[in-house]
Amino acid sequence: MATSRLCVPLLLIVFVSQVKAQHFALSRLFYPNVTLRADYMPSANMGNNQSYGLSRTSFNALIPLRSEVDVSFSLRKKFDLRARHFLMLANASQINPTINNTISPANGYKTASVGVLMLQASLRDRLWIYGGGLGITETNETFFTPQPFFWAGGARMRILGLHTQIAYGTALIFNQKVRLIPIFGFNKRINKQWRASGLLPFRVDVNHRINEWFNIDMIGSFDGYSAGFQHVTSLEKSLRRSNYQHVKFSVAANAHLFTVFNVSLEAGLGTFRQLRTFNSARENLGTERPNIAPFVGASVRYISSKSKLSSQFTRKLGLGENGINW
Repeated sequence: MATSRLCVPLLLIVFVSQVKAQHFALSRLFYPNVTLRADYMPSANMGNNQSYGLSRTSFNALIPLRSEVDVSFSLRKKFDLRARHFLMLANASQINPTINNTISPANGYKTASVGVLMLQASLRDRLWIYGGGLGITETNETFFTPQPFFWAGGARMRILGLHTQIAYGTALIFNQKVRLIPIFGFNKRINKQWRASGLLPFRVDVNHRINEWFNIDMIGSFDGYSAGFQHVTSLEKSLRRSNYQHVKFSVAANAHLFTVFNVSLEAGLGTFRQLRTFNSARENLGTERPNIAPFVGASVRYISSKSKLSSQFTRKLGLGENGINW
């Protein structure tokens, strides 16, 4: 599955739908930010006298590229004001699966990906987001002979009120085969302290705001990776593909510190776990189902407020005040 690499860009669809409600995620869209994250899931039995565990470290960056505003006037005498905001999304990760407490493959997997997002708002077409990206997840031995993945998609945002927004669209994914996935996002502020949001089928989040600098998330998410590795025997070397997926239920505590830092600690359970191995002909060589396991995660996000492009875009569209809107 390409889910782990897709969740980050696709979740931006939900973030955009929260703009009118002035949700904290606005700063993640319109201001440069960098996130460092680490996750750990200890080994759990998966049968055949084997256990499976997983750890991952990642770097994510969201970089505004260009903002523009233009006016058009059609032959039918229809006036339109259109604004576009372009962003680059970059990711680098190290994934270390363990079999019987030994990293397998020996140096784990490395992920590198880059994508571009365009937010478009106009009087006639309302609010849309489009995006696309390309990346690889491979071992050291296969990194320069990769099986790349790519994604592309678009979604329409509708503002149903000051505190309710929805998004719907389609994502096209290629990772060994092409998949067309319908997506539906929602954001609903229940009251001043509670908010529910999600991007189906990937994530659902209920947020409780304690005060200006501290809040708690209750999260359900679908996650995983698809990676290439080399299978070596005494006779030959052959390419293999490993697909892993799970559903996570967790609670995260988030603190906003020193204006530009967002620190998060997360803990929960991984369940509905599945590990499959394929050959180069995409034939399934085996399926394992590791037991339920706990996991912990921690992240630090740095959000800059010094982007002139972002400030210009948000000011012209009236999306929020300059600086961090956490």
